[in-house]
Amino acid sequence: MKRLIPKHKAVLQHSLLALGLLVGAERAAAQTTEVYRPVLTAMPSLQIAPDARSAALGDQGVATTPDVYAQHWNPAKYAFLPERAGLSLGYTPWLSRLTSGIALMQLGGYYSLGGETAQAVGASLRYFASGTQVRYDAQGNSLGDVRPNEYALDLSYSRALSRSFSLAVALRYMHSTLDGSGDQRAGSAFAADVAGYLQRDLRIGSSESLWTLGFNLSNIGTKMSFDDGLTSSFIPTKLSLGTGLSYPIDQVHSLALHIEASKLLVPSPIMGDDAAARQRYYDTSSIAGIFRSLSDAPDGLKEELHEVRWALGAEYSFDQRFYVRLGYSYLHPTKGNLQALTSGVGLRLKAFRLDASYLISTIKHNPLDQTFRLSLGLDYEGLRELLK
Repeated sequence: MKRLIPKHKAVLQHSLLALGLLVGAERAAAQTTEVYRPVLTAMPSLQIAPDARSAALGDQGVATTPDVYAQHWNPAKYAFLPERAGLSLGYTPWLSRLTSGIALMQLGGYYSLGGETAQAVGASLRYFASGTQVRYDAQGNSLGDVRPNEYALDLSYSRALSRSFSLAVALRYMHSTLDGSGDQRAGSAFAADVAGYLQRDLRIGSSESLWTLGFNLSNIGTKMSFDDGLTSSFIPTKLSLGTGLSYPIDQVHSLALHIEASKLLVPSPIMGDDAAARQRYYDTSSIAGIFRSLSDAPDGLKEELHEVRWALGAEYSFDQRFYVRLGYSYLHPTKGNLQALTSGVGLRLKAFRLDASYLISTIKHNPLDQTFRLSLGLDYEGLRELLK
């Protein structure tokens, strides 16, 4: 349990803590002559990978082959799933090396609408519990325990525009409380995603490979305020681009390689004491912030490129039933210092799939080290046949 901080600083600390950036920030800054300046947002839990497959591939999923977990990464992939419907459940204990009780849970699913054109609807509900904290008044007297939390509900529609390309839109409502007591005003916002997915057969030698390409412009929406509009925080608007290649080694074995780059489209925070600059930051609209984020870093283009998070991943498949995955995730030390190897396994049967992942930090004192994820996917048609 920890002491809560004043309201005007709560968004900053909550954002850093939820992403695992708070611990080790001074160490990261000390290792470089550059300023430690991570991009901060409200609802930081929206950036946490909710499923184990994507987490094992370095935290990426915008261009991986379609699966039941696509709602978070790229709902356009739902249009190419052969199954009629599916459900997914993901569980991630967060910052487990530091404390207990912090976790992300997500329930999702999709339904194919059928017809001559491939189309599907999807939905998900994600809940982030920040554990138990102790709340104090200005004199330092305990006001009891509180339980901050965040949740988001979204709906998506995907449609294939050709045999190889699909588009999707998603609408999202998000809600966040900083102390969970009900005394402070909770923040809420609305957002939308626009996503696309391309898959094409590609002959390499005598083998028919699958090339994939995807994008997702996510969380385009309103800002979030916790003080009746006096100040407002940006939500994590993000652009993700990725590609991948699945190569069949033979009739049983296959190997897929994926790479993804993502960048928060949120203005750089004002770190000094310039009140006028800070007010301009708060007054910037969410749409204006998207364009401003492309060129506002104090150190110019170099710093803008440092804000790009990279993910590399490889997935080995045995008979499309057993999977072994390996990945790497990187974000520059001045923007979060996230550098980690990821690994995982998966088992897919007729009615369900089970995936697990594990994160191993490649830098010291990373609170995300040893993060474990578990996710379960259920196939509607497979369950029907199993229960007959």
